[in-house]
This record gives sequence, C-alpha cells and structure tokens, in this order.
Amino acid sequence: MDATQRDSNVTVLKANKRLARQIWGALPPLAFRRLSDLIRQFSFSVLSGDLLLINGNWYVTHSGLLRLATRNKCAGISAVPVRNFCDVESHRWTFKATVYKSAMSRPFTGFGDADPSNVSPLVRGTEMRIAETRAVNRALRKAYGIGICSAEEIGSFERSAAPERPVRKLPPESSNGSGSNGDGGNRNGNGTRVRDRLCQLIRQHKLDAELVKAYAVDFCGTKTLREASREQVEGFVIHLADWAAKNRNALLCQLNGYQHAPEPTSPPEAGAA
Repeated sequence: MDATQRDSNVTVLKANKRLARQIWGALPPLAFRRLSDLIRQFSFSVLSGDLLLINGNWYVTHSGLLRLATRNKCAGISAVPVRNFCDVESHRWTFKATVYKSAMSRPFTGFGDADPSNVSPLVRGTEMRIAETRAVNRALRKAYGIGICSAEEIGSFERSAAPERPVRKLPPESSNGSGSNGDGGNRNGNGTRVRDRLCQLIRQHKLDAELVKAYAVDFCGTKTLREASREQVEGFVIHLADWAAKNRNALLCQLNGYQHAPEPTSPPEAGAA
C-alpha cells in the first residue's frame, strides 16, 4: 500500500469515527477499535448506514451487506421459502438464502425466520419480507466472514437505534374534504394536512424525499405509502420531526441505509457452483 492510499484510508477512518461520535456520543475505546477493524476489513461506512450501534454493540445493516456484496462482485443471491416451516395463517415464515461469491464458487446458505413474536410491532404484517431479509443477511455474513449480527436479525433494531416516539397526535383532520372520507382526501385517508407537514419537514431539514418515502414505507410496514393508514403516516411524521430536531445526523444515517444498492445478478445455473 502506497503512502497516498494509506493517507486516504486514515482520512476515511477519522471521518467515520467523527460521525459516529456525532450520532452516538462518546464511545468507549473498545467500540472505536471494533469500528476501526470493521471499516478496514470490510470498507463499511457509518455515513452510508452500513453499521448501527445498539446497546453498545455494532450491527451491520442489510444495505451494508448488499453494498459489500456489490463491491466484491457477488455472482448471485437467491432466496426461497421453506414450505414445511411456513404458516400463512399465523404469519410465520422461514426462508433459505443462497449466495454465490463467483460463478464457480461453492454456495453459502443461510436461514431466516419471522413471525409476530420476533418482529417489531412497527412492521407487523411484513413477516415474509423480514424472513427473506434475515436469510439473505445470514448467507452474506457466512460468505464474507462477518461475525457481527445484522440489525434486521434482532427484530427490534429500529426502536433501539432511533429516539423514542411520543404518543401525542397531530391535530385532527377537518371534515371539509381533507379528511379520510372527504372528496378531497386520497384513498388511503392520510389527509392533506399530514402530507403537507411531511413535505414541510423534508424542506426544512433538507432531506431526500425519495429516501424519506422509502423509510416511511418500511416504518408503516406496507408495500407502498398509499396503502398506509392515516394513523400510520401520522405516527411516521411525528417520529421524523422528533428525530430531525434531536439528531439530524443520525436521521441522515438512517435514511442513507435506504439508498438503492444494485443487487447482484441471478445465481449461476445448477452445476456451475
């Protein structure tokens, strides 16, 4: 490694440590050493949302693992439900994921399960997607030798990593057409006042509207934002406002985790592995 590359790595490491202090405050020396090891070994980035600190321990995020796979030119990822361990009625799902580091590599497999008992109440109803994500994360961690658990595997990372949400409510919608049943309201009943407040927050704190939308969908546990109820969107707006006011850098870190990372191509044909 030449001097220029070494200086660049030192600069990147210092920038990540500085941002970690801004987000999580003063950290013990051991946490900083562990962070340094993870950045040097896997090129993770705090700014990109690759890592989260929860209860004093580092966790890698799903987006961080996908970016790692892309950097290493992963040949493919597949995930299929394990039908014997799935029950649609009770929202219990188990997936098996397979990762191919190269077209000729042996496969690395991982299993992930999810049901209402081991996911956050904020994402109830999305157990199938969570199980798939957990399986993919475990397979990727095996493939690239990552010993730390992924944030999605523990189920309640969002509540631990984000500030507590208050229980207050926004002012009720008026009945002159902007409410859930008025002619001027949209089909999912979010109401213009809630939408206007969300747009105002995005402008006020200079947030990326597409990343906020992706975070809102994940927060509400729906496939699209239009499917969310007014109460769900209202709760998200309150959560976003509080987090932006208390720690904008931490919010930006969370939003960056929703940046689209190009996913690897399909796995090679059977026999190639």
